[in-house]
Amino acid sequence: MRIAEIFYSIQGEGKLTGVPSVFIRTSGCNLRCGWCDTPYASWHPEGALMTEMEILAAAAVHPTSHVVLTGGEPMIAPGVASLAAQLKARGHHVTIETAATVAPQGIACDLASLSPKLGHSTPSTAVAGELWAARHERNRLNLSVLRAWIGNYAFQLKFVVRAAADVAEIQSLLNELSVRVPPENVLLMPEGTTEISLRERAGWLVDICKQTGYRFCPRVQVALFGHTRGT
Repeated sequence: MRIAEIFYSIQGEGKLTGVPSVFIRTSGCNLRCGWCDTPYASWHPEGALMTEMEILAAAAVHPTSHVVLTGGEPMIAPGVASLAAQLKARGHHVTIETAATVAPQGIACDLASLSPKLGHSTPSTAVAGELWAARHERNRLNLSVLRAWIGNYAFQLKFVVRAAADVAEIQSLLNELSVRVPPENVLLMPEGTTEISLRERAGWLVDICKQTGYRFCPRVQVALFGHTRGT
């Protein structure tokens, strides 16, 4: 399995914000978000090939039971189901951070952190080329896969929000799902990789959360460490 990085930090986003966690970032992605903040694991995948035992050993040295499988898109990584099962067998709490375009198929997972991609994620053809722009737009949402995750796992739906108009798109998506999603499971996270850009969106996004009951999702790692790898 190609691994972009393994690091020990605190979870900066979502329901488990603040929990010390080992992050296992796989390299490779089936999407190409225009605002992607980890291009080294998606647009330009890098990293060493590691065996399952090497990955498990790297996770075991840290004093936490929480492990986060992230990417890129971890669900396309060869052997990810076996790795998740082995992590669970060793007593770890497993969070999987995924765009929810790949069916879970029973993968071991304690918290499915699902991040469906809104329309603004599609890159321009000038940046990504016609092939990838079209591929991303075609594959960024898969309602049947989303239902499979929601119906079988503890979950959070984490949306990257750029503008207030995005909320209408989120609500339309939730209506199309036709499954009950508690509003506190819908997390709205401002798009940005700097404190300034996040703060500019936070004010009106908090107001939207107060109106809808959705949860505001800060990016604590940016506030603490900046936009830095391994944090």
